[in-house]
Amino acid sequence: MSNLMKFAESELDLIGLNDDDEMNGMMRKHILHMIGEFSNEGHSGFSANYAVNLLSKLLKYEPLAPLTGEDSEWMEIAKEMSGSTNGTLYQNKRLGRVFKDDTGAYDSEGKIFWEWYSSPDVDDGKPYKTYFTSRDSRVPVTFPYTPTQIYEERVAE
Repeated sequence: MSNLMKFAESELDLIGLNDDDEMNGMMRKHILHMIGEFSNEGHSGFSANYAVNLLSKLLKYEPLAPLTGEDSEWMEIAKEMSGSTNGTLYQNKRLGRVFKDDTGAYDSEGKIFWEWYSSPDVDDGKPYKTYFTSRDSRVPVTFPYTPTQIYEERVAE
């Protein structure tokens, strides 16, 4: 058994992802299978990091190259949209959080807000950050566009 597999099993044990119930058991088996396949490829430090970075983006449906804004990247998702003069909304096929309407293109999750929250029911009332998006999360996009996200504290008024 590879060191990576031993490490993965130990870490999965620590978070309770074990065979005690059917769903956890299935997920554990699936994760260990993928780690086994990756381990069998014989990656070293550089190639392993390179592969992990590419796989991580692809598995999260994130583009590897900047968006171009070309017509082939868009699909029409709504006509007669309220608040729009031409009534058509397009979604980018390569990054689903990017949209285009008659006002231009925008990233609907370009800005992520956070605020401190505490509750006596959670971790003895110690404050922690909560993250959220809203209509104010939209940021204009110009092409070529490399997706970015800005984190901004939202202070209660």
